[in-house]
Amino acid sequence: MTLALIILAVIAGGYSGTIDGFFWMWLTLKVIAVVFLIIYFFPRIGRWFFRKYEDNIMQFIFVLAMVFLGGGMLELAGLEGILGAFMVGLVLNRLIPHVSPLMNRLEFVGNALFIPYFLIGVGMIINVRSLFAQGEALKVAVVMTIVATLSKWLAAWFTQKTFRMHKHERAMIFGLSNAQAAATLAAVLIGNKIEISPGVPLLNDDVLNGTVVMILFTCIISSVVTERASRQITLGDDFILPDEKTKEEEKILIPVSNPETIEGLMGMALLMKDPKRNDGLVALNVINDNNASESVLARGRKSLERTAMVAAAVDVKVATATRFDQSTVSGIIHAVKEYNATEVVIGLHRKATIVDSFFGALAENLLKGMHRQVMIVKCLMPANTLRRIIVAVPVKAEYEAGFLKWIDRLCRMGGQLGCRIHFFAHPETLRYLESYVRKKHKNVRTEFTAFPNWEDLLLLTGQVNYDHLLVIVSARRGSISYSPLFEKLPMQISKYFNNNSLLVLYPDQYGDPQDTLSFSDLGHHNESQHYEAVGRWFYKWFKKS
Repeated sequence: MTLALIILAVIAGGYSGTIDGFFWMWLTLKVIAVVFLIIYFFPRIGRWFFRKYEDNIMQFIFVLAMVFLGGGMLELAGLEGILGAFMVGLVLNRLIPHVSPLMNRLEFVGNALFIPYFLIGVGMIINVRSLFAQGEALKVAVVMTIVATLSKWLAAWFTQKTFRMHKHERAMIFGLSNAQAAATLAAVLIGNKIEISPGVPLLNDDVLNGTVVMILFTCIISSVVTERASRQITLGDDFILPDEKTKEEEKILIPVSNPETIEGLMGMALLMKDPKRNDGLVALNVINDNNASESVLARGRKSLERTAMVAAAVDVKVATATRFDQSTVSGIIHAVKEYNATEVVIGLHRKATIVDSFFGALAENLLKGMHRQVMIVKCLMPANTLRRIIVAVPVKAEYEAGFLKWIDRLCRMGGQLGCRIHFFAHPETLRYLESYVRKKHKNVRTEFTAFPNWEDLLLLTGQVNYDHLLVIVSARRGSISYSPLFEKLPMQISKYFNNNSLLVLYPDQYGDPQDTLSFSDLGHHNESQHYEAVGRWFYKWFKKS
């Protein structure tokens, strides 16, 4: 359709008597300049705006302004504005995740305002009397519908034979490409305005009316064929994989306490959840029994309400719960069992004193007390502005129970953000990684690099930029992929990656640590608590002196 509009622009120039060598050169230069501006500058402007302004209404107005600006620029260059708007949509698409409040608003306005307005406008173009009076418009409509449908079917057939696809995939390609709408109508309207002689348009009213009828029939055919093909593909997938093990029901638990981290934690959880479901999230606020005042309860309710608002903006249901417990850790562990949560997403602890650990007592005790996947998140910028995901994978990670789960979560995130995922792992682990990703997530852009030495993460500093997300796959003490090198992980992260967005991931483990807790473990845990208390006492004593 782009080629058709370009040819139409040339024809319009020919009838205005301006086609010469200068016309071609000037048209080419203008189009190249505008396309370069849109492709190179618009994504950078968009990424800067989304980082600086997080208000959803401002982001929505900004996207509309960029779309109208792109359309106007290409129209000034001599082509139709619809092409400019289409190009802006392509370059901004990576900055707007499919599951996000901004995408939800754009789809709502498009479906509720722009599409009905377009359809009403198209309906008002038709001259019903002339459509049935002479029959020429009907002849044009029949011919155009047959030619358009047959050409699209032949293109889908050749694609199927070239790439050895299934017949249902051919039907899906045909259904998605057959509908003729905005670009077709724009070309015909332009042709209707061009006069080859006084009072005689290049494309008369019969062609215009026939085109509108063709749009109607091709859209109906496209909808019916696409729906049928999608149903057949779904049934075919179920038939091909009957022996596949039933997957556990996903449920992500998000403990919330700090209002500043709610947006980041919910953003990560929404990017990693199953896109086919509109539920599966649980927001939890744990209140200590010894500190259950009215103000604490009010802050907890406000945090849960904020979480529900973020989820509701993308049409996702989130279950909210307030739990009273002796400690935050035990409250989270009990909630994991109560809701049968498959993973937990928590924010990275901020060190308040020099004796605090990097991950904090909450994360460390949570890892000791449960076997489910735990993700510790630090977001320095909105997730939709991340350009790449760097994943550091330890040796023997493929032997962990949660190996495939965390790969699925990261690939979902990469697919939603439209960014590349770069895996760094041992060659043996890399083989399993690449095989699974190529099989299950072949549409996600990935890159694999051998990284056999985990002694110093300094080697990754050249790969991680400020707008990248660094994912470090760690392991609990005693697990198969655990290494003593992980003890240096907090120091290396704070030294080399302090200014980067971070996700530290602890995969699922076999068994439940609480079921196998021994007396020695309890003693060790109490001993560590005494050490921490002594450390805090010394810190306070030095602070006073």
